Amino acid sequence: MYVLGIETSCDETGVAIYHSKQGLVKHLLYSQVDMHADYGGVVPELASRDHIRKLVPLIKQALQESGLKSADINGIAYTAGPGLMGALLVGAATARSLAWAWQIPAVAVHHMEGHLLAPMLEENPPTFPFVALLISGGHTLLVRVDGIGRYQLLGESLDDAAGEAFDKTAKMLGLGYPGGPRLSALAEQGKPAFKFPRPMTDRPGLDFSFSGLKTFALNTYQTSEKTAQDQADIAAAFQLAVAETLSIKCKRALQQTGLNSLVVAGGVSANKQIRAALTEMAAKEQASIHFPRLEFCTDNGAMIAYAGCQRLLAGQQQDLTVFARPRWPISELI
Repeated sequence: MYVLGIETSCDETGVAIYHSKQGLVKHLLYSQVDMHADYGGVVPELASRDHIRKLVPLIKQALQESGLKSADINGIAYTAGPGLMGALLVGAATARSLAWAWQIPAVAVHHMEGHLLAPMLEENPPTFPFVALLISGGHTLLVRVDGIGRYQLLGESLDDAAGEAFDKTAKMLGLGYPGGPRLSALAEQGKPAFKFPRPMTDRPGLDFSFSGLKTFALNTYQTSEKTAQDQADIAAAFQLAVAETLSIKCKRALQQTGLNSLVVAGGVSANKQIRAALTEMAAKEQASIHFPRLEFCTDNGAMIAYAGCQRLLAGQQQDLTVFARPRWPISELI
């Protein structure tokens, strides 16, 4: 089965073709980062318009470079949420229209389920069950995964997600957009000379809170001498605090569930220090740890094609309704 995957939840247009037996055939990605940089963040209307311009040409390119025709595609998977409503509608409407024209089934995919299953695209994928840490610009989630569609939410961010806190802290430090990668690059030039808290680690539970950490970074910067070295040291201290907080919570999740396998995915999973902290923790807990390759940490069509393929193989598909849901809790997936 060849499945076309479409991802348009935010500021990246992703298209991929996945085969149920051969694996990933092709994936293409167009990023809007340069366009939004002038505004210091994602402008939803501009994102939607750019998806309209780029999506169909990318689909044509993916088919051509794969040596496939539309008649070879057996199903379409598209990101239906969560995300920006206008951006989601571009992908959903295109997917539903092509599915109707090509007379094949289409399936709506949860964006975070795509991230959760991204490590399945690797040569040595994790086996069920496992604990998954999903860390992105809008979400920080701990999920018990017993199989495709069999998810139990263990913990989530009560305010700012980790990626959101990275972006906001970077903006407060005057680092521009995209904030997260710029803050991480700056942190490599500093040392954690400032003492930052590890929020919500002094109490039981698996929920997260990073809003206070962002405020702590702002107060620390305002009371510092505001030198370039102070900036770098604050970035390093902030990043270390996030990495250790995530590590503490993941350790708890593994111990509470009794599982010995951890999957870490989402855009923030590309962060070197976070990867190192979680890898060290997993080794001490004698647990295996799985990350997607860096190109599949950020939003991409490959993860959507894979997730959609699994659901199509299970007999799931949507009717002709164009389904898009900007707020869609992963706990509602079946």
